[in-house]
Amino acid sequence: MTHLAIIGGGGFRIPLIVHALTTSHRTLRLSRLTLIDVDDDRLAAMRAIVTDQLRSSPHLDLELTTTNDLAAGLIGADVIFVAVRPGGVEGRVIDELTALEHDFLGQETVGVAGMAYALRTIPVARKFAATIADVAPDAWTINFTNPAGVITQAMREHLGPRVVGICDTPIALLRRARAALDLAPATSGSFDYLGLNHLGWLRSLVVDGTDRLPELLSDEARLGTLEEAQLMGTQWISRVGALPNEYLFYYYRHREALAAISASETRGQFLAAQQHHFYELCTHEEHPYELWNRTRAARDASYMAEGRAPEDRYARETAEIEQGGYQEVALDAMTAFLHDEPATMILNVGNTDTPDGAPVIPGLPNDAVIEVGCHVDTGGAHPWPIAPARGDMLALMLAIKECDALLLSATKHGDYELAARAFGTHPLVDSVDAADALLTAYCERIPAIREALSYPHPLP
Repeated sequence: MTHLAIIGGGGFRIPLIVHALTTSHRTLRLSRLTLIDVDDDRLAAMRAIVTDQLRSSPHLDLELTTTNDLAAGLIGADVIFVAVRPGGVEGRVIDELTALEHDFLGQETVGVAGMAYALRTIPVARKFAATIADVAPDAWTINFTNPAGVITQAMREHLGPRVVGICDTPIALLRRARAALDLAPATSGSFDYLGLNHLGWLRSLVVDGTDRLPELLSDEARLGTLEEAQLMGTQWISRVGALPNEYLFYYYRHREALAAISASETRGQFLAAQQHHFYELCTHEEHPYELWNRTRAARDASYMAEGRAPEDRYARETAEIEQGGYQEVALDAMTAFLHDEPATMILNVGNTDTPDGAPVIPGLPNDAVIEVGCHVDTGGAHPWPIAPARGDMLALMLAIKECDALLLSATKHGDYELAARAFGTHPLVDSVDAADALLTAYCERIPAIREALSYPHPLP
């Protein structure tokens, strides 16, 4: 039987994982679920919600435990999910608003706000990975924590290929492309997806020996049904010659994204208000799972609202909301790792996690974490060979991975100057002076960043 431990067990999305567990067709054989969190109040709230949720699944004989002791909670774990937010959603609000005050994009995983999130999260992720390596060295670790690419890379310092990062956006892109071509979800075939977390492209979709992607790219009506086209425009996607991950909206339409975010509350502000209200009500609810479901619906409808017209900002497609998310991806990986049910997935893995150690994406560093298609089995995640990266795609990936490398070194050595280089050279930064002023502001406002970088100046 299987023991699943979740670091960040008081997080809002835990019931999504439990729902996937209770409705899964997979051979999970799960016997124990341990929720681990340092926030005792949120942990108690989530225990109440999950307990209420499990009442409707009496067939699932699951032992639920909660703890704030990391090492104790990991003992005996076969699989570990890591889904944390150091500093809470309040930290995200500071990340985003501080960036906007300095005329930079305020988005959780992209640009300077994403780097701020990474700076306060990388040291925590390293501590988690070290503890896992000590207490549960044979466990598989699946990282949900954003920014997923650089956080997974930090955890690999201790765990190597036994940690992978997951995101649902690539597989959702693939699902939407198939639907636009009127292909059944389970249609056999192959695909070529290349990129980093929140920065990638679907470059081919082969069915019965024919690449159907050019057909989709040339059909404006069908292409226009995709969320990615609604964000970035059918003309631009046709010019790119590939379907971009939805997060490339922030690169390809940076001005429009910045203007939209600046004109309304940030995603972090929305979630902070919503979650404060939710957790406050939760302890008084007779059926907290119903409250959670209502709150989740509003949360999902507002996802990437800045990419839609004002009148549609909180009207995301119902069908898109109801599709399986990252929890489904995680369970596919978990089942493949543990129960010899191989899967084809898009995961965050090492660039040289190949039989001969050759890089999957030549031109990127060997230790880079990339997001590509993989075969997954009890031996791990095995990225398959893909076509070479086109120059514009490689240049953008290389710039981001250089920033990641600088952030990793900066947090390892407590070096403000390395972090300042990362901020100054990011593709979405247009002024090194403004970037330096922003990083100084982050150090002054966020103790975790100040500590991570051994900030050398006295506070005002």
